[in-house]
Amino acid sequence: MKSLLEEEKARLRAYLMEKKILVENRLREYFRPMDGPAAVISKAMTYSLFAGGKRLRPILCMAAASVVGGREEDVLPVACALECIHTYSLIHDDLPAMDDDDLRRGEPTNHKVFGEAIAVLAGDGLLTEAFRLMADVPHTAQKSSSALLEVTRLVAQAAGSHGMVGGQVADILSEGKRVEFPVVEFIHSHKTGALIRASVTAGALLGGGTRQQVEALGTYGENIGLAFQISDDILDIEGDRETMGKGTGSDNKKGKATYPALVGLKKSKEIQEDLVDNAVRVLGRFGDRAEPLELIARYIIERKK
Repeated sequence: MKSLLEEEKARLRAYLMEKKILVENRLREYFRPMDGPAAVISKAMTYSLFAGGKRLRPILCMAAASVVGGREEDVLPVACALECIHTYSLIHDDLPAMDDDDLRRGEPTNHKVFGEAIAVLAGDGLLTEAFRLMADVPHTAQKSSSALLEVTRLVAQAAGSHGMVGGQVADILSEGKRVEFPVVEFIHSHKTGALIRASVTAGALLGGGTRQQVEALGTYGENIGLAFQISDDILDIEGDRETMGKGTGSDNKKGKATYPALVGLKKSKEIQEDLVDNAVRVLGRFGDRAEPLELIARYIIERKK
């Protein structure tokens, strides 16, 4: 696995910033302050939604659409919906009943600011709002009458008990226990990997990709999704608290089922490199158009937060 060259890092930084601005501008259009007795829920939702973050999932969605010849503008509603779902999951993950974290991206977690009840409802609100946003996909993005329906099904599956929720359940039930490798792989591929794969696949579908293109990009998403979570495992051991904006070492303290805990740091990094290599190999059929996706895959190993 070759490291990113400085010029590649510069191109990737510029690309990620450009797309992040697109996503955040659209999110701000969608999420305007509310008035009335329930106005606090708007504040709680936007507190976490605009607390920073890479916007990786919406960017992957837009990049996949572009690779197959679609327009990024057409998939922005789904891209924003994916960020809402991701943010909801972070709010709930941080709750005392889950991971009980005080910091997220260098700021107090949602429940520390608004209380547990409002934090739960803020997560619920973002998850529900995501599906309203998905209904705003323009007709021009629907290359077949079933495209949006299929994307909705895929995203719901990735977010629910067959995806993120299922992964979180297995994660909670595995704490403090000695588990086998298939369990750790299940947790990682569901809790984190499922929504990343869905993000890429959704973009490819709405961008008008062929079945072969959609399947290839789905394989790419599956590989980088798992690699991304392994990065989180590694950073919890080797990462810098200030750079990451949250504490480190919590996985070990809580007895979390992670790759390093099961197979060690060295083997975890080898598995991660193999996953990224597999992801990049799949992109070969798309030529230069896939450069952003390739750089993102390689960046996953080198990221510091």
